[in-house]
Amino acid sequence: MANQLNFKEIKAKVGDLIRVYFGEGNYFEGMLMAIRGSLENQSFTVRRIGAAGVGIERVFPVASPLLQKVEVKKTSKVKRAKLYYLRTQTKKEIKKLNK
Repeated sequence: MANQLNFKEIKAKVGDLIRVYFGEGNYFEGMLMAIRGSLENQSFTVRRIGAAGVGIERVFPVASPLLQKVEVKKTSKVKRAKLYYLRTQTKKEIKKLNK
């Protein structure tokens, strides 16, 4: 079980607010919820709150050729390796976690 993401000299941990650049000029910004696998099979899940309060999750494989860059915007300290409990929390409760 991994709780740290290593991508091109960038280190991100579960709970960090990250921005993932993929494709041509596209990006997805949200909280790093889970990291699974190892080496070539590693993937990570990013979640953000979209329009009308709907949660959007994307799973990115680390070895994908479409993945260009990962930026860590904000770090936070969490006590879990997988943050699946965020699916049931409101936007206000999630903001408390990022402080």
